[in-house]
Amino acid sequence: MSITSILVGLIFVLNMFLATIVIFLERKDAGATWAWILVLFFIPGLGFVTYLLFGRNLARSKMFQWEDQKKVGIAQLISNQLLEICTNKFSYRNELEKKYHDLILMHLRNNDALLSQNNEVAIFTDGHDKFKALFHDIAAAKDHIHLQYYILKRDELGQKLLNALIRKAKEGIKVRILYDDLGSRTLTRSFFKELRNAGGEVEAFFPSKLKFINLRLNFRNHRKLAIIDGKIGYVGGFNIGDEYLGKNPRFGYWRDTHLRIVGNAVYAIQTRFILDWNQASHRHNIHYSDSLFPTLNSTGEVGIQIVTSGPDSEWEQIKNGYIKMISSAKQAVWIQTPYFIPDASLLDALRIASLSGIDVRIMIPNKPDHMFVYWATYSYIGEMIKAGAKIYIYDNGFIHAKTIIVDNEISSVGTANIDVRSFRLNFEVNAFIYNHDIAHELTQSFEEDMKLSWELTDEIYQKRSLVIRFKESVSRLLSPIL
Repeated sequence: MSITSILVGLIFVLNMFLATIVIFLERKDAGATWAWILVLFFIPGLGFVTYLLFGRNLARSKMFQWEDQKKVGIAQLISNQLLEICTNKFSYRNELEKKYHDLILMHLRNNDALLSQNNEVAIFTDGHDKFKALFHDIAAAKDHIHLQYYILKRDELGQKLLNALIRKAKEGIKVRILYDDLGSRTLTRSFFKELRNAGGEVEAFFPSKLKFINLRLNFRNHRKLAIIDGKIGYVGGFNIGDEYLGKNPRFGYWRDTHLRIVGNAVYAIQTRFILDWNQASHRHNIHYSDSLFPTLNSTGEVGIQIVTSGPDSEWEQIKNGYIKMISSAKQAVWIQTPYFIPDASLLDALRIASLSGIDVRIMIPNKPDHMFVYWATYSYIGEMIKAGAKIYIYDNGFIHAKTIIVDNEISSVGTANIDVRSFRLNFEVNAFIYNHDIAHELTQSFEEDMKLSWELTDEIYQKRSLVIRFKESVSRLLSPIL
């Protein structure tokens, strides 16, 4: 027997072993199971390596080391609010919050998502406006600056941010930066040397323990947060890099949605940062202090819940929130997302809404940044067209916004895309907002974007070539693991 025959036999046995793990031990959903079996069958050697890096469900107890006190700083507030809502003693400030009592309770009970009712919210849809506000708030910081981004690039904008943080650190302001090791893979320790020398602290989320090898590669911290003095919080889709200012010729203008929040919702944003920071840091853990959760005197009237999800969550919290919102719709469901790869439950919710006469509109980009994801998106979009939804293709650059608006009443803005990766594998954060004015402003932004988009009708969709249809079919088969 030749060496080649022995190697082929070993690869076959190994593939069978891995297939057994995927089916019986990992307990993935059926779609993901079949997708991995296809990968292992068609690319047996490379498929094995790919599975090791991207396919395993590592034991949560070993992968995640969150603090025992999960919601440091607001634990008592959460407990009190849950008791009041469950005993019908909670005072909703308006009829809209009372109307969506079930959605609020679901997030509070299953995600410890405190409802704060005194927030002021500014919406940014342009990177220049967002970063102008952020740099202004950084310059005015008096106690601390906490930044967390999936992507932080060492380009012009990244260097400008670093310089601003170095100045504040030299003033004695506590500066902390947390970035995702994969998303910010171009960064080096030397980039932060001056900031560290000035007293700043920097941590990477799930860094590689071995060079070029990271067995936690598949679990990405996709959150984008900024907290200034515990009083101002940012959450949304913009990362740090020149492309988010529209300077990348490949994408052109970058259309995103980001929020600046003043009010008690900042407590929840701060808590999320602390939990993520303490998981990443082994030397500079953050402990509770009054300066991190100062008394806030906001006069705002916007109700917000900060909802998080990730592979450490028992439930797919943000996806469940989306489905609950869609199921409650009486008039309209408008969605903006760079990727549209829903699982069966979310797809059914949207189809049922559309078939019921609800005005379902979905806006996606015309410029793909990941080809397989792009063609998978087109496959699912076709089903929504068939169900009567209106599909808009944004044609003024790249739309990266993650926004959903229901009945011009409630909305959600954050980091989660409409795809399996965001719902199950990435660490995400969204603001669920209970306010007519915010929903109306987001609706107006959607309508302005429609002027820069074209509608993908069923007639246009059916004219796709056989090559494109083949790409869609293959991408859809792989969509559960994209």
